[in-house]
Amino acid sequence: MENTLRKVFIGKVDEMPLRLGKTIVIDDKEIAVFKLANGDIRAIQNRCPHKGGVLAEGMVSGEHVFCPMHDWKISIVDGQVQAPDEGCVETYKVEVDQNNVYINLAN
Repeated sequence: MENTLRKVFIGKVDEMPLRLGKTIVIDDKEIAVFKLANGDIRAIQNRCPHKGGVLAEGMVSGEHVFCPMHDWKISIVDGQVQAPDEGCVETYKVEVDQNNVYINLAN
């Protein structure tokens, strides 16, 4: 059976904090949502692959978030941990439609 995507409303663009993370829980997934300085909204898994740090509480710089536990640098765009550390987190497709923000999740 093919996976289908469902679009889940998570808030309004103007409610998203700039350069700060926001935790969203959908079903059993905890997702960190970020509104970047350029206005882009990105969503990634909310746990660092190293020791499970809450990424929504990390410092945002450009298109990266720094894990608040051990300062791992993780791309908010593709989920890749930056060298010399290794790993990745899941990323989620975000859609904006007339000030409404949605995350696409597989069913």
